[in-house]
Amino acid sequence: MSHVILIGAPLDCGKARRGCLMGPDAFRVAGLAEAAGSLGHTVEDRGNCAPGPVTAQPGAPDHLIALPETVAWTKALAKAAEAAMGEGLPVFLGGDHALALGTVSGVAAHAAKLGRPQFVLWLDAHSDFHTPLTTTSGNLHGTPVAYATGRDGFDAFPPLPAAVPDENVCMIGIRSVDPAEHAALLDSRIEVHDMREIDETGIAAALRPFLERVRAADGMLHVSLDVDFLDPSVAPAVGTTVPGGATFREAHLVMEMLHESGRVTSLDMVELNPFLDERGRTAALMVDLAASLLGRRVFDRPTRSFA
Repeated sequence: MSHVILIGAPLDCGKARRGCLMGPDAFRVAGLAEAAGSLGHTVEDRGNCAPGPVTAQPGAPDHLIALPETVAWTKALAKAAEAAMGEGLPVFLGGDHALALGTVSGVAAHAAKLGRPQFVLWLDAHSDFHTPLTTTSGNLHGTPVAYATGRDGFDAFPPLPAAVPDENVCMIGIRSVDPAEHAALLDSRIEVHDMREIDETGIAAALRPFLERVRAADGMLHVSLDVDFLDPSVAPAVGTTVPGGATFREAHLVMEMLHESGRVTSLDMVELNPFLDERGRTAALMVDLAASLLGRRVFDRPTRSFA
């Protein structure tokens, strides 16, 4: 059993549409701590992380949204992530996906100190492989994978203590990629499984070889779970809905396989916008998925009603 450490990250600066600020509290209300505890884990809720002082970033591209705030959050979350990794299994409650600029860099720094490779499983409709120089929207929640893997253009952000090698990143659920990201991904060694592939061969076939690589390398695995990995028909509470996402069963299968691998060492739960939810159904589903990752079996799943 694990010591699960809940760390709220109510940042809402990675994009223009507001609402993810309320995500951490929604996960708590939906019973995340209780679900983890019922599975035999010890649970510690450290409350919400807070950014340090916000400083101006002269010379940065003008179109970037809330760059100083995002940099401040990145510094705070990297520090919190690295510290928590030495004490248990941190679960970061978002907040938009810009939080992964800090969480992934922080867990990777811890892995480097241990001399172990860091792997990242990116469950998302988007690749988030833009840099501040390539994003046209200015939304920095579309840049975490680029930052964590050491791409150029992040001069305003803290230098990476340890970049995650491209080949240690696996993306599943991808179905919305901008041209600049597409070109960069083709030039990288990142493993990308889009929904066309999932439809043809199944989600287990995409995940199983990656988990075997993590096991063979004795790697540490960070899972970054975006609400829009899921189809909006089952998870409507996200401002970046893309039709054609993972089904309820596909998502649970991924979580069950992750638990069985025994390799997950940290988790992001991001982009929940409770303002867009329907009677808490998305928050409840995300908590159920986290419970599957933590060991809940299919026969143990509680019945929920949204009537």
